[in-house]
Amino acid sequence: MDPLPLVDQHCHGVLRDGPHDRAGFEALLTESHAPPAPGTSFFDTQLGFAVRRWCAPVLGLEPHCAPEAYLDRRSALGTPEVTRRLLRAARVRTFLVDTGLPGDLLAPEELAAAGGGTAREIVRLEPLAERAAAGARGADAFLAALGAAIGTAAGTAAAFKSVAAYRYGLDLDPRPPAPAELWTAATRWLASGRTGRLTDPVLLRHLMWSAARTGLPLQVHTGFGDPDLRLHRADPLLLTDFLRAVEPTGCRVVLLHGYPFHRNAGYLAAVHPHVYADVGLTLGHTGARAEAVLSEMLELAPFGKLLFSTDAHGLPELYLTGAQLFRQAMARLSTRFTGDGSWSRADADRVAALLAAGNARRLYGLDD
Repeated sequence: MDPLPLVDQHCHGVLRDGPHDRAGFEALLTESHAPPAPGTSFFDTQLGFAVRRWCAPVLGLEPHCAPEAYLDRRSALGTPEVTRRLLRAARVRTFLVDTGLPGDLLAPEELAAAGGGTAREIVRLEPLAERAAAGARGADAFLAALGAAIGTAAGTAAAFKSVAAYRYGLDLDPRPPAPAELWTAATRWLASGRTGRLTDPVLLRHLMWSAARTGLPLQVHTGFGDPDLRLHRADPLLLTDFLRAVEPTGCRVVLLHGYPFHRNAGYLAAVHPHVYADVGLTLGHTGARAEAVLSEMLELAPFGKLLFSTDAHGLPELYLTGAQLFRQAMARLSTRFTGDGSWSRADADRVAALLAAGNARRLYGLDD
């Protein structure tokens, strides 16, 4: 049986070259900014084990080979060949690529060419605002440039994304800022010299509301990530009042990642018609426990509102592990649910296809 075709509804580019040493590779197996503790390795994680299980055979090695052997083979093949092999093995048909991360990464069209698929861009709001501010003289000019930039992006993007969870937290005032409040916040930020990232809660709210009014889906980071965020302020339940307030705009909101609040995201998708939830990042990092986590997401979330993604970044390995862990978890759950008579086989196949690609195609208006 052919693997489930996938739409990766949230991912990032992979490195154009490298990484060239073990430390650089391991740094991309973790959300931590720090090296592993002395005497330990990030290969000794669920994700590290998944890489050796699923990626080694694609590079011509035995599953679970030693990390040193894996990295030696990777180096011998070279980055372009490794990227091509691993992306093709993932069998992702469509990549929705968040282009907001720094680094020498493949652009969406390059990623799609390497993987044998197609790509669309997800526009990250906060860097868009930072670019709009770079040459602006005064709050009025900045806000006008920002509005124009969002409008232009909406013409080609598949969706917008907010990382307010990193920049401030999700415990934002749910209302759109009043004009005077917005102008004051813009003036204050511009006067600060704009030397750091945009963290002003008023401007972050403005970005989310501006994106919501374009008619495109809005993806919002929730749950775990790197140490820039405070996890207790990344619980999607903190968005409850915003979700209620934004519903009349018609905006569809996608709650990314979620873990360890993935059940909360599933609840919000269950009770709000415009809210969707995503399994990305979580399944890759939970590895052999991906089946348990996916099962928890399937407890309350409507099956037509859960979306597959990898949240892969930097390493093509993260595409393949994310894809394979999802397929394996979905297959095992389907077998269990059909085996005890809870689901019919026809329904199990239909639900798997919805999560893998169907829901994303409907939500983002993707062509077959």
